[in-house]
Amino acid sequence: MLLALGAVFPVTARSTWDLSIGGGEFYRGHAMELRPDSTARAARRRARLTRTLRSAGVLVDPAWRAAFAQVPRHVFLGRFFVADQAGCWQAEDRTDPGWLDHVYADRVLVTQLDGDPTGWERARTAGPVTGVPTSSSSQPAIMAVMLAALRVADGCRVLEIGTGTGYNAALLCHRLGSANVTTVDIDPTLVAAARGRLASCGFRPTCAGADGAAGYPANAPYDRVLATCAVARIPLAWLAQTVPGGFVVTTLHRPIGAGLVRITAGHGATGQGRVLAEDGRFMPLRAHKLARGTRPDRATGTARTTDLDGEWLVNCRSAFEFYAGLALPTTTATMTEDGAIWLVHPDGSWARHAREGGRRQVWQGGPLRLWDIVEATHAEWLDLGRPTRDRFGITVDAEHQELWLDTSDSPHRWPLCAGAP
Repeated sequence: MLLALGAVFPVTARSTWDLSIGGGEFYRGHAMELRPDSTARAARRRARLTRTLRSAGVLVDPAWRAAFAQVPRHVFLGRFFVADQAGCWQAEDRTDPGWLDHVYADRVLVTQLDGDPTGWERARTAGPVTGVPTSSSSQPAIMAVMLAALRVADGCRVLEIGTGTGYNAALLCHRLGSANVTTVDIDPTLVAAARGRLASCGFRPTCAGADGAAGYPANAPYDRVLATCAVARIPLAWLAQTVPGGFVVTTLHRPIGAGLVRITAGHGATGQGRVLAEDGRFMPLRAHKLARGTRPDRATGTARTTDLDGEWLVNCRSAFEFYAGLALPTTTATMTEDGAIWLVHPDGSWARHAREGGRRQVWQGGPLRLWDIVEATHAEWLDLGRPTRDRFGITVDAEHQELWLDTSDSPHRWPLCAGAP
């Protein structure tokens, strides 16, 4: 799952459109002109997506079901990037035949590359481009999971970190009312575009261009803070601006073993919570990007065999992955096209895991023996009873941010991320 930030695209204001939505409700606006046949197709696809999310068990609350069924996602996704077979990004918009199918699929849609608002136009005119996603509309399933994790009630005041396209803010406004929603993004251009899309749907939350790491004190306190971005450490401002007993829901930025957390705010900038069973992967808050190691051109030296499967470190469904990340908080794990698993550390250490000759083999180099650490950590994990991510908790205060196993007084505890901002 990616960070729900969003795209920039010109608004078409030639005429209004009426989009019929379930229950006889209408949204009116100028953001997009749809032919009657497209309007009907959008409504059918939105209903199908809502059913899909309900069948998957991530859309249980009737109020959130109504939000997904009634808020038109296509208003917020007039254009985006789609990866081609070569790994490049091609530009698509509402004039393309498969536009609505993409919009109402349960998938991430990348809306910006390399922080460049002109990238889509270049890809549209010159053909597919390369780049690193810096904004996207999140997968609806993980949006539903995170919205449910907020445990909102009528009247709750919510701060959203990461406005993006504005679609998630629209869902919040549908559920809680615009007056109770504040949404911020560090990119003022994205905020301006999202504000227009939200207004076209009749939603007028507070939309501000601001550094999300600082929260938004002007509208504090909040009952809930929802961050659609990953953080290496929990910004203390989020907890300070949340009423005691309120929740902060975000995802951790850890190269191995990321995940969703829900923290109950205490008094002042303190809180304690749990890692959630559901997984979620997002782009990091821009100030929370971590240093990454560089993979060598090739593995050198003598290989040795290992009993461990390297895919356990890159598969978010692996029960071991979260625990492995505790021992390797700044190590990145990736799988290459040939199926090899590479571990790299900022100090130059590396390990390569691959199957050769029917055996699992490992090469290592640099100051740290990274695969030796993986094997020792796996043995510890087995001794502790193979703990899954939902057995871990988190404590945050001005001096310490720690993860712990089972209980807050556990002897098994780890700093959230040494050296993080």
